[in-house]
Amino acid sequence: MKRVAIQGVLGSYHDIAAHQFFENEEIELICCTTFEEIFAKIKEDSNVIGMLAIENTIAGSLLHNYNLLRESGTTIVGEHKLRIKHSFVCLPEDNIENITEVNSHPVALAQCREFLQQFPKVKIVETDDTAGSAKAIKEENLRGHAAICSHYAADLYNMKVLQEGIETNKHNFTRFLVVTDPWKADELRQNNKSNKSNIVFSLPHTEGSLSQVLSIFSFYNISLTKIQSLPIIGREWEYMFYVDVIYSDYLRYKQSIDAVRPLTKELNILGEYAEGKSKI
Repeated sequence: MKRVAIQGVLGSYHDIAAHQFFENEEIELICCTTFEEIFAKIKEDSNVIGMLAIENTIAGSLLHNYNLLRESGTTIVGEHKLRIKHSFVCLPEDNIENITEVNSHPVALAQCREFLQQFPKVKIVETDDTAGSAKAIKEENLRGHAAICSHYAADLYNMKVLQEGIETNKHNFTRFLVVTDPWKADELRQNNKSNKSNIVFSLPHTEGSLSQVLSIFSFYNISLTKIQSLPIIGREWEYMFYVDVIYSDYLRYKQSIDAVRPLTKELNILGEYAEGKSKI
């Protein structure tokens, strides 16, 4: 059985992503309050696998998680792209007419803004977790409260689904990374299916340094699917660049890394794995 650390409670989107990624496998979830706790669990026990959100197609990147990933020394062994479908749920004895308060994570609330505009008199309260909101309403018997969460969470906590698919944009995906202790990486990833890599590097503060790196990737036919820069704390106007690349020829990809490395101040490969697919 695989032990997987997630952020949030049972029924969260991290829970759904973990079960979909490890489809047909038996897993034990370790529910963590913070993303820092996920990495702490991996450090305590090298057999623990981490599942953490890294970006959403609407809300953007979870910038803090990039730094946590780099500083942790863990390795990315996979990714999963989860279609986010929000549901409006309440206690079984409640109805939409007597809802006075809506609870959910601020990102989920923002993603359902158009739906919530139908209820101008309803109080909107931000919480730490989508599924956690449903759990709290059920356990505390909060009459008149509704949560925005997954249908899975509604079923798990025996909540009534008032309406499904309330998110404004139906092309709403969250990308999750599967991370592990480097010693366990080869057991979990299928190297023969590797076609994506996450790289982090810094550059000398000289003119054209980034364009030179990008030109090399272009020469080797390496496709950049994402580039994210974050400031280096304590080093003014210097940045770490987090780059996602896709490749069809592993040898050409490794050659591009060898060519880029002398141009950087430091370069690390955070993981090589098979690209996750998006399904509406």
